[in-house]
Amino acid sequence: MLILLPPSETKRPGGSGRPLDLAALALAELAPQREQVLSALEELSTDAEASARVLKLGVTQLHEVEHNARVRTAPAMPAVDRYTGVLYDALDPASLDASARSWLSRHVLIHSAVLGPVGALDRIPPYRLGAAASLPGIPPLRRLWSDAVSGALEGSGAPFVLDLRSEAYAALGPVPDAVASAYVRVVAEGEGGAVRALNHFNKHAKGALVRRLAVERPRIRSREGFVRWADAAGLRVREGAPGELELFA
Repeated sequence: MLILLPPSETKRPGGSGRPLDLAALALAELAPQREQVLSALEELSTDAEASARVLKLGVTQLHEVEHNARVRTAPAMPAVDRYTGVLYDALDPASLDASARSWLSRHVLIHSAVLGPVGALDRIPPYRLGAAASLPGIPPLRRLWSDAVSGALEGSGAPFVLDLRSEAYAALGPVPDAVASAYVRVVAEGEGGAVRALNHFNKHAKGALVRRLAVERPRIRSREGFVRWADAAGLRVREGAPGELELFA
């Protein structure tokens, strides 16, 4: 099973050792797209006013322009440790043991707007770029990434993909029809059995789910296998819209 996670707008600063090494990232065939976005981001960072406008930065966020200026040279850290926020707080990767982190490295990709999907332990720098941003000089991110990421996912050899991305990031690289997959929506059941989608708890539930998978490390190779594991684990999962599963928080 391959799990796709969204990134987070908030990121842990700093890092240590080597800077970004494109050749060391998962899905190496995405190198041309990565180069295009990195170069456009660096060029944009030479103009703080334009950066603030394009990236929708407030006064207290202008320091992130410097992050983009140093995106190739800043010390890096594993992607799963770089991202913060509700999902990654629930996942709490720093507290996982070496076996669980190794499982993450083999089974989890985190979809960055700058680098496309990267391995959970791939080392990345701090940066600022969201899925909806339009960088001068290159095509819209959806057009630049979509076909390339879909092709890379098809070529990954994953027997089953569990897609936990937000819709904005899923649009940057849909899982192709040739690959067995399920898009997960986190929902809650209200009065009279009415089901509603969640926001904050959506992120928390996804992080907690991936943490449990990393700790238990089940062998899952299909949608049916995931549903069986979830049922046995006491998680409530049911079929949703075509191609989707609903996870009850």
